[in-house]
Amino acid sequence: METYQFTNEKTLNKFNEMIAAKKRNGFVIIEHNEKLPYVVLSKEKKTINHFFHLFLTCITFGLWTIVWLYLIVTLSQKKNILVAVDEDGNLFEDKCLSE
Repeated sequence: METYQFTNEKTLNKFNEMIAAKKRNGFVIIEHNEKLPYVVLSKEKKTINHFFHLFLTCITFGLWTIVWLYLIVTLSQKKNILVAVDEDGNLFEDKCLSE
């Protein structure tokens, strides 16, 4: 049986650059497989200082509420993503289900 090598050095370099960019953005590697090039990355949820945002909302007459709601939606969830190389040598990123 013949094995199919679907990654080349250029693809692996892009793969490593993508992982490095995610790590700079606060993600941590949970699982890494070099044989089938994929990495599962996780970013923990952050705490939001609600008193501070309430204060800013009062000072700006409610305009800061939009920013506050955006932060609640985006930062209060744990994020798991999968970065991998498919059979055609293309990089892709997909969301993983959180535990």
